Amino acid sequence: MKEAVLRKAPYLLPYVLLICFLAPFMVQKSNADPIERLRATLPGQIGGWRAEPEDRLFDPETIFEYIDGGGELYRAYNMQKCLSRRYANPDGPAIVMDIFDMGFSGDAFGVFTHDQEGELLEVGQGGRYRSGWLRFWKGRFFISLYSEAESAVAEKAVRELATVVSSRIKDTGPKPQVIARLPGEGLRPGSVRYLHHQTVLNYHFYLADENILNLGPHTEAVLAAYQQDQESAYLLMVVYPNVGKAKKAFRGFREHYLPEATSTGLALLENEKWSAVRMEGKLLVIVLDSDSKDLTERLLASARKNWTD
Repeated sequence: MKEAVLRKAPYLLPYVLLICFLAPFMVQKSNADPIERLRATLPGQIGGWRAEPEDRLFDPETIFEYIDGGGELYRAYNMQKCLSRRYANPDGPAIVMDIFDMGFSGDAFGVFTHDQEGELLEVGQGGRYRSGWLRFWKGRFFISLYSEAESAVAEKAVRELATVVSSRIKDTGPKPQVIARLPGEGLRPGSVRYLHHQTVLNYHFYLADENILNLGPHTEAVLAAYQQDQESAYLLMVVYPNVGKAKKAFRGFREHYLPEATSTGLALLENEKWSAVRMEGKLLVIVLDSDSKDLTERLLASARKNWTD
């Protein structure tokens, strides 16, 4: 048997040499940057718009050179890289496409939820269009496209470009699990915000100057608005890495925001609105700016039930 194998070995030599030649290229492809792999598939032209010769690339440090004052938002969602490309048309406004690699789908979804104004679109895993600006998320990517001046022809090109780019992104990704734990009854469409940081939370609902909930890269939070029986409230759910960190945040929130809360965690604030906090393992459930005690208790109960079921 050994001699038979040795006799066949010369015939295998060309295949071995071919594999050795291709191996570096195979490794290079598998290790290629996700945004570079996507970049290689992007269209060079859409309608009368052609891509300008040079794309621009930014990382979490250099993003401020491109988006002055707005880069912190993307850093708050753990941005990895940004690819910016301009499409020019001598007879129309330029179209700017920014593709943000957020690392994983949860943060791509989070950036998308920061601004949900505009027409809801079926592009990627969710899209919106408003005043020449189209944005959507798919997989680990958040994509922003806008025309530098509004026109019907430019809008058509922006929508077509979004569809093409979405088709080039083969992988989809799940929303953060905490989103599925939100109570469904009374949830206002377009009000869900997924976030990690205090600054993003304060943008949508001002809580405090200090980070009293100890929010950060390793926490997951979702804020949503509710309307039930002509009464409204906000629900904030925060998931911590462990129970110890949840307990610390629970104590800090009660001390700084609800010092007069009852033993059940409810309090009527000076603005005549109700607020409450409950802890369930590593989860904090917080009701903010509620019109009634009854609505506050219903939201607490629904959120806790969804978490424990």
